[in-house]
Amino acid sequence: MVRIRAFEAAAEVASQGGVSAYGKSSDGTAKVKGPLHLSTGQEAVPAGVCAHLHVTDYLTSTHRGHGHTLAKGADLTRMMCELFGKATGFNGGKGGSMHIADFSVGMLGANGVVAAGLPIATGAAHAQKLKGEGGITVCFFGDGAINRGPFLEALNWAQIYQLPVLFVCEDNRWSATTSSAPMIGGEGASARAESLGIRATRADGNDVEAVWSTARDLVASVRAGHGPRLLHAITYRVKGHVSVDLAAYRDPAELAAALLTDPIQRARQRHQALSGDMAVLDSIEQAAHDEVQTALRVAGAAPWPEASSAFTDIQTTGAGQWY
Repeated sequence: MVRIRAFEAAAEVASQGGVSAYGKSSDGTAKVKGPLHLSTGQEAVPAGVCAHLHVTDYLTSTHRGHGHTLAKGADLTRMMCELFGKATGFNGGKGGSMHIADFSVGMLGANGVVAAGLPIATGAAHAQKLKGEGGITVCFFGDGAINRGPFLEALNWAQIYQLPVLFVCEDNRWSATTSSAPMIGGEGASARAESLGIRATRADGNDVEAVWSTARDLVASVRAGHGPRLLHAITYRVKGHVSVDLAAYRDPAELAAALLTDPIQRARQRHQALSGDMAVLDSIEQAAHDEVQTALRVAGAAPWPEASSAFTDIQTTGAGQWY
């Protein structure tokens, strides 16, 4: 959780051209180009879920996917290079924040289209079932995605074919700049999954132990061949829709209440209540800070892509061949 928090804090500053303990821009220019969607405050969900996954398992993400990618095991420095648009990034600097993928750890890609990861995950899970090698797919999506067609289509297909996929709804209660609740009919993601016969379980998405234990049981069920499952994790989006959005449309009291449930602070409090050594947690946070500092230096010094790379990884409109 603290690695995700440290990475995003640094990326946020780099996108704004500002200065903080995590990174600075000497000339005040933004080093991270393009939209940057932060998952600050939601770290318990990817951490708790991905703790149960293997490298050979698949994962699909969203436009708010830094945490998913890191929790799945992707290299933090290469991801920072991707955000900086450098040639050494996962996608050669072409994907940026919203389209990071690392197939080496089963991370099939973040996606800038809301709900688009759902059918991709379902297709990946169908392939896994046909191959019969025991892998599963985890699909992260937000509460805003459940009002789009791909949500119903993906869950229906997964249920009909009893696919090995765990759907994880990160219910952060905001869809871009709109509160989600008035826009969602019925009881939300859990009820809609259960209407298709998919077992759904709700969990406190800001309690990493609750997420971990719930995900453990759901992942085990999916691995055992019992078909798709859905984890409905209730969390909160602390930041605005993007890193330059101050979220002035939000009630300050709502944010203040949400900050009291911060997953990292709750974990620290739990550790202390169990008479744990707080110095251990301090050292973990320092290590995350140091790792991010190194990533910033490497990304800043990394080479830009060659102009010719713009003509690779594309398909012709005629012959249909990949280059």
